Amino acid sequence: MTVAVTARRDVPQAGRADAPRGGPRRRRRLHVPTYVVLIVLALFAIGPLIAMLFNAFKNNAQIGADPLSPPTSLSLSNFTTAWREGDFATTMRNSVILCLGSALGTCVIAGLAAYSLSHLNVPGGNGVVTYLFLGSAMPVQLFVVPLFSLWTSLHLTDSLFGLIVIYWATDAPFATLLLRSFLMKVPKEFVEAARLDGASDLQIARRVMLPLAWPGFMTVALIVGLWAWNEFFWAITFIHSPGKRPISTSFLAFQDQNSTDWGLTSAAALFMLVPVVLLFLSLQRRFVAGLTSGGLK
Repeated sequence: MTVAVTARRDVPQAGRADAPRGGPRRRRRLHVPTYVVLIVLALFAIGPLIAMLFNAFKNNAQIGADPLSPPTSLSLSNFTTAWREGDFATTMRNSVILCLGSALGTCVIAGLAAYSLSHLNVPGGNGVVTYLFLGSAMPVQLFVVPLFSLWTSLHLTDSLFGLIVIYWATDAPFATLLLRSFLMKVPKEFVEAARLDGASDLQIARRVMLPLAWPGFMTVALIVGLWAWNEFFWAITFIHSPGKRPISTSFLAFQDQNSTDWGLTSAAALFMLVPVVLLFLSLQRRFVAGLTSGGLK
């Protein structure tokens, strides 16, 4: 009896001793290729940003000699010159107006359209969805000539409001499809319960759907705002006055027909990048909290 008990006790001990030798080490070896690929992708993504940061403190001669080496001195002359010549105080203000106007208007337009297509029996709803898919796939450059002629007759050229309306039209199809897919996951019992309480469709959209779908609206607002912040084609086409140009056009001040000042361009790129990074970091926690919150809450 004593021998049997001893044997039974020795078996699990041997198993516990052998498990750490092969299992974890083997799993770590299997993860090595994954880590290598992730490190390469991280360097591929972060490398240009590091080079841009280095070049922001160099002049053109130093950049031409070695564009990838760290700067020998931390001079801020490129930043002050780029801020002044690029008129970033004006262009940044205009871009903030464009981002806020585009995000707010697109959320309203796309939110109402998405609610109608997801929770109302709209005649021809499938055709509307197909039309939105086609509208999102078509290149916007096809509409430049007729749109410019129409905007000229309506006196909307060289106007921030006219540019915001263009952003509404170009962003609304994609935003509607995104919000529609998000709203379709909201249980229809919430809508039916609100209708039984006597709420109208507008009240349901504002008091029921909006609190439940605000993570989707935040996603749309972030996407539209970032697109308006970086957009260049429509801005350079419809805005002509220097006092109304957005931040993406400030880079034109650092180049001519024959050369480009890469030091000033790198410093200006940091002016354009830092506000976006700070905005994302400030909204990241709320965005994740909204995604993890339950519908019953």
